[in-house]
Amino acid sequence: MTENPYARTSDPAKRYSAALTDGYERAGARAMLKAVGFTDDDLARPLVGVATEWIETMPCNLNQRELAQHVKKGIRAAGGTPIEFNTVSVSDGVSMGTTGMRCSLVSRELIADSIELVTRGHLFDGLVCLVGCDKTMPGAMMALARLDIPGLCLYNGTIAPGKLDGRDVTIQDVYEQIGACAVGKITPAELHRLESVACPGAGACGGQFTANTMSAILEFIGLSPGGLNAIPALHPAKEQAAEQAGRIVMDLVRKDIRPSRILTRAAFENAIASVAAMGGSTNGVLHLLALARELGVPLEIDEFDAILERTPVIADMKPWGRFVATDVYEAGGLSLVTRELLRKGLVDGDTLTVDGRTLAELAEDVRETPGQQVVATIEKPVKPRGGLAILHGNLAPEGCVIKLAGHGRMHHEGPAKVYDSEPDCFAAVKAGEVEPGDVVVIRYEGPVGAPGMPEMLQITAAIVGEGLSDSVALVTDGRFSGATYGFMVGHVCPEAYTGGPIAALRTGDRVTIDVGARRIDMDVPGTEIEARLRDWLPPPPRVTAGVLAKYASLVQPASEGAITRPV
Repeated sequence: MTENPYARTSDPAKRYSAALTDGYERAGARAMLKAVGFTDDDLARPLVGVATEWIETMPCNLNQRELAQHVKKGIRAAGGTPIEFNTVSVSDGVSMGTTGMRCSLVSRELIADSIELVTRGHLFDGLVCLVGCDKTMPGAMMALARLDIPGLCLYNGTIAPGKLDGRDVTIQDVYEQIGACAVGKITPAELHRLESVACPGAGACGGQFTANTMSAILEFIGLSPGGLNAIPALHPAKEQAAEQAGRIVMDLVRKDIRPSRILTRAAFENAIASVAAMGGSTNGVLHLLALARELGVPLEIDEFDAILERTPVIADMKPWGRFVATDVYEAGGLSLVTRELLRKGLVDGDTLTVDGRTLAELAEDVRETPGQQVVATIEKPVKPRGGLAILHGNLAPEGCVIKLAGHGRMHHEGPAKVYDSEPDCFAAVKAGEVEPGDVVVIRYEGPVGAPGMPEMLQITAAIVGEGLSDSVALVTDGRFSGATYGFMVGHVCPEAYTGGPIAALRTGDRVTIDVGARRIDMDVPGTEIEARLRDWLPPPPRVTAGVLAKYASLVQPASEGAITRPV
């Protein structure tokens, strides 16, 4: 009698995929999968998705196709069957200063949605997300939170710094020298020479910009294996790290360890501490709020401030410091930061990570390079408090975020120069309209108004390039790049387009930013603000169809992480 080919017992770790692959009723699905190249033995094992955002629009994710092969090798070696798929990515650095920048934050939602859809649609038992540029990391984290199946993220690594006349350069230098070129401080030929060497190969932006801020968050929050994210993109050890990630996810699948077990309130507080200690990007606030909303973990924007206040900056990182992310790896890795924070009880060492170790155990395994200067001791930090603060006031009743790293200023008062779009402001800066003492205000660039809450690196870099960064402040309901530094206030809530007080501000009104008091106010009486808003009408929407219009209709305020919610 012929053996029944459908009688084999399913692997217990196939908690989801058994419904896709097992039994004679699933012959049609198996026929389709066999056309791809999978065998009966492959389909009898747990199915693990391997998500990438490989794309040729940037260097940030460029090595993911190669790394995916090593992840898949690790999954197979540990008894699973990997299934690779990809999703989108939008480069902040390439789209910056154009209407394309409106698509960047929107891509975070699409990345999360698409990873969720493919994983749910094909009943994967586990998931590895290879992540690189800014929005791919929070997008993948949000997907893992929604799915709550065993999984992890692996950062494909930072780019190496470029070299110009013997010094390290990054994309930040290019944007700042655009401003210098605009006012004649350097020649177009000098700028072209810089742009040609600033980004030497694959990997995400090298300073403690948003990508490396999110990479640190991933390790501190526990969704990345300890020590693997910091390995640079093109370092020989990155391929081994990818294979190790494949083996680790299979251990998670076997033990059924899910993100909800790892992403505790304490893990979120550890992640916020990492943003503070590394002098990280304001975008870390936005993305952690979004992730918390996906999980239902209680976390409010004001709670960031207490952690930022008590946590010193101990990593001397660009955009305001001396070093880039490759230097962190050479110094000993992110666990150097963990070790120092643990010494003062500034993080919870008992939180779990995907590789089975606690945060404290990661710190115990650190190997510090003798003489390294990248990470300071907790007794002698680079700065006494974290590089961000949360402000409120009559200009931002629901809060905003100020970046402090890179300057010592805690107070600014001056007349507002108000612009209703980023291009209008950039033109004004180039025309010399912005003067020392001004508070430059860019509005209608929030999640709804832009739509998409674009970053303002073109503006901030131009201000730096023109030598104004020490004498002006910038306020916006949009976002800042992680490469931004200076006295910059973003994420103003409520945003102008929804009738926030920033919509009532007029050129010439005096604005006071007092970091010590955590205040941002316009010197306009409340009755006058109310009267102005009664006469105010929002401008016509910039888009009325397509993905940006859909986003504008569903997005929540920046103080809620700018996530999308069903109506």
